[in-house]
Amino acid sequence: MDFGYTPEQNHLRKSIREFVEAEIRPHVMEWDETQHFPVEVFRDLGKLGVLGAVFPESLGGAGYSYVDYSIIMEELARVDPSIALSVAAHVSLCTNHIYLAGNHDQQDRYIPKLASGEWIGCWSLTEPEAGSDAAGTRTTAVLEGSSWVLNGGKTFTTNAHVADVCVAMAVTDRAASSHGISAFVIEKGTPGFRVGKKENKLGMRCSPTGEVLFADCRLPSSQLCGARGEGFIDSMRILDGGRISIAALSVGLAQGAYEAALKYSKQRKQFGRFISEFQAIQQKLADMATEIAAARLLTQRAAWLKDQGNSVNKESAMAKLYASEAAVRAADQSLQVHGGYGFTKDYPVEKFYRDVKLCTIGEGTSEIQRLVIARQLLKSGC
Repeated sequence: MDFGYTPEQNHLRKSIREFVEAEIRPHVMEWDETQHFPVEVFRDLGKLGVLGAVFPESLGGAGYSYVDYSIIMEELARVDPSIALSVAAHVSLCTNHIYLAGNHDQQDRYIPKLASGEWIGCWSLTEPEAGSDAAGTRTTAVLEGSSWVLNGGKTFTTNAHVADVCVAMAVTDRAASSHGISAFVIEKGTPGFRVGKKENKLGMRCSPTGEVLFADCRLPSSQLCGARGEGFIDSMRILDGGRISIAALSVGLAQGAYEAALKYSKQRKQFGRFISEFQAIQQKLADMATEIAAARLLTQRAAWLKDQGNSVNKESAMAKLYASEAAVRAADQSLQVHGGYGFTKDYPVEKFYRDVKLCTIGEGTSEIQRLVIARQLLKSGC
């Protein structure tokens, strides 16, 4: 067993950290306050290989492993979880769906543009009445001649308002239940396809989230992504990898909150002593550091297993569940260490505290993760 990182992985972490510190950290609060999505910075991440992280070089990707990708997600979220969230949706969901389920023509057409950052992607599964119950999709796609006609709407789509291409799920055979949902690739500007309301969110505010709407949106049959009726099944496979990215995002957010608390505890004095000298503060720091280390190991284990070609349904759910809930605790304890100052926007912990709750909701709530884990335990008996 080897728990160390390779020299290449250490270099990757260093290069991403240097970029984030120089290009993102100075603007975090400004982007958060104005809900500004930094398109040019996002495209620069494409030049660094981040947006094509887990895709082969033959398609314009960086050829990184999922362990490498987890390192990238950690470093982004350590400074701005919003940017990490948009990267996760772009890479793990939109581009990865085309890579895993799309045909060669779709892969060649879309992945190089998405991997380079020339195009930004979004992925639409959730609907107003189909959240955790994703199989309850109401958006429809009807085959008319050689074209599919989509009608309906999706909500909570990350990158909706900046995306050049969207992968969306729609019902093609109501009687077939989860095997009657298909995936489609829709380009920006397609007649009948538009974005709707942009959500005004508690946290992750520079990552745009909103509706995508279809009104007699006519697509050629070539835009069907994957086999007809297998869109939902493919989505579940894609979410296995996506949950690794959210687990890594959670670890990075928790790390950022912990570092903020550690730094503050060495600067803040009460009763004539630095608060880091008090046992109550030391215990909070110890608990945070321990839980972050555990969450990182769970996440890296899931990433390593995926790199080996194993099913990670249970492992990615475990990593996402534990890391996201550990991150909530870390943000809470970090704010407590800061006291009243943590409740102001003068310190980064205030934003971590707002951002972190999405980690226990997006890409499957904690409750859904527990169901996924339990089903696998009952199936395997161990």
